[in-house]
Amino acid sequence: MKTTLLMPVAVAGLLFASGAMGATPYDVLMKAKKYPDVEKMAAAALVQDPANVEAMAARIEAILAAGRSERIEEAVKLAQQCVAVKPADARCHLELGKALGSKAMNGGMMSAMGYAGDIRNAFKKAVELDPRNLDARFSLLQYYLMAPGIVGGGTGKAETLTAQTTALHAEAAKLMQAKIDLAADNLAKAEAAALAVRAGSDDELADQQQETLASIGFRHLSQKRVAEAERVFNETVKRFPDADNAVYGQARAFQEQGKHKEALAILEPMLRNDDRAYIHYRIAKSLQAVGDKQRAKAAFEKALSLKADLPKPMKSDAEDQLKALKG
Repeated sequence: MKTTLLMPVAVAGLLFASGAMGATPYDVLMKAKKYPDVEKMAAAALVQDPANVEAMAARIEAILAAGRSERIEEAVKLAQQCVAVKPADARCHLELGKALGSKAMNGGMMSAMGYAGDIRNAFKKAVELDPRNLDARFSLLQYYLMAPGIVGGGTGKAETLTAQTTALHAEAAKLMQAKIDLAADNLAKAEAAALAVRAGSDDELADQQQETLASIGFRHLSQKRVAEAERVFNETVKRFPDADNAVYGQARAFQEQGKHKEALAILEPMLRNDDRAYIHYRIAKSLQAVGDKQRAKAAFEKALSLKADLPKPMKSDAEDQLKALKG
């Protein structure tokens, strides 16, 4: 199941988001965003078997999904431990790539460049060890699409990986091409390709599909095509009712249209399962817009108290708005 995947902190894509782990006992808890419970279950399993890859992977996923930067190094060390004890297990290398990706993203551009080779190698090794692992393939694809050629990225490599995937999983290859089109800003082509994918009972592919569609919606939104963004978000939610990123996108589209009451009706219930700084920030903006200054002030304060996962532009604006509200 995809988490964190397309909110403002991780709009860039899957490389720095936590991905699906497949059918494991941890899935229900992850889908419910009960990350502490996942960690507790994983910790108990690791007491019984310190080399339990499934438990190590679940704990890493939970740490990264929680979006707290101060714990990223913990995830990296656990992934390194996983690789050390089970070097032939693709999941360990996959989680190492994700953890290092989160560390690099959190550290800024220079950090990202410094860790790029290790991230790429981890994903490549995961694909080599388990060619049918779609999570690994999509993670490597996203690396190629995001990273410059000087550190082994590039569209050509993404296209080669997509071609290689065709023989293993034709539907996954179609979705990879949609992601390539999205990266090239060919949004109509990307949308058509993503909508044509038939995921069936493949949960990982379905997660990737809804993430791609939501990404297209956010790209439209970033380019001020609000009506197009709203249309894509609505279609995504219609197909995937539990797609939190697309639901959040619907709220953002309402905000861009000045429909703040409608946005609040979406955003406030989201807090029951996802107490994130950027959601509090967006709630604060709409509360401020409808004139509820006291609740807006409280929401801005809450967003700032969770600054670990609040993007810098939001943090700066929240501080400015809070000062204005306090007079």
